[in-house]
Amino acid sequence: MYDESIKLLEMPEHDAISLCVYNENEGLFELGEKINARFEEAYMNGYNWDALIRFYVASLDPALMAEIESDPEAGMYSAYMSFSPENLAKMKRFEAHVRAMLADDAVLMKFIEDHCDEIEWD
Repeated sequence: MYDESIKLLEMPEHDAISLCVYNENEGLFELGEKINARFEEAYMNGYNWDALIRFYVASLDPALMAEIESDPEAGMYSAYMSFSPENLAKMKRFEAHVRAMLADDAVLMKFIEDHCDEIEWD
């Protein structure tokens, strides 16, 4: 789900691997509005997607989340690591977590409801 909104970019020439989540793409933007309508503090710009993704992945795979850097902007969330075969495998694992988080809107809304006060919203 939201395949057009999530891109894994391998850039060995720049010594980087990035996972980009384009939160202004139509479907993901609508999900963000649904989240914000239910949870006022969760205005889903790139910074709050950062907060949600970091919390979600850390709840499942804290060691991985500790290694991932992020650079959110208003319309996009970006996670990155330096390029290596080992880090590429880690970023693919990270991508799988993000895709799993977005696989079912109802499950995601329940996760946010259960952890809303723990997530460090922008």
